Amino acid sequence: MDSSDFHAFLAGRSSVRDFTGEPVAEEDLAFILKCTGAAPSAGNLEAWDVVVVTEEVTREALAGVAFEQEHIRQAPLILAVCSNYVRSMSRYGERGILYALEDATIACTYMMLAARARGLESCWTGAFEDEGVREVLGLPQHLRPVALLAVGKGKEPAQSPPRMAVGEHVHRETW
Repeated sequence: MDSSDFHAFLAGRSSVRDFTGEPVAEEDLAFILKCTGAAPSAGNLEAWDVVVVTEEVTREALAGVAFEQEHIRQAPLILAVCSNYVRSMSRYGERGILYALEDATIACTYMMLAARARGLESCWTGAFEDEGVREVLGLPQHLRPVALLAVGKGKEPAQSPPRMAVGEHVHRETW
């Protein structure tokens, strides 16, 4: 893949909230998880965990604690990405909390891109009640849910929204 192909791949990804409901193949899920294992992490501690959710009853419960967002209910696969701060705090102390959040967000980004590589759409969802997700999924206290990644076949192809010019974000040497 050359650099223009790579940019087109990245630019073509967009959040999709309308899924067909067709199940995600086990091979696709395995590919997504394998790719996620290659994500960089602070100190190579991989301070993230994921709960794979496919059961309708669990997706329904997650939608309930995610402010009734329909795509959480509708997507055939939800990847509940969590930071595991105990892993990184063991080496980095208090700073490990931040590193675990960073590890989880990088892992979730790899999941989104791996899903796209398999022809699947996704939607990163951060609007949810932490304690509600913790209860629905039986998460231990040392895990913090960071994202609910909805994955599946989109009813329509992703449409990239207008973006700010990169120069709007870039500052050199100082602000």
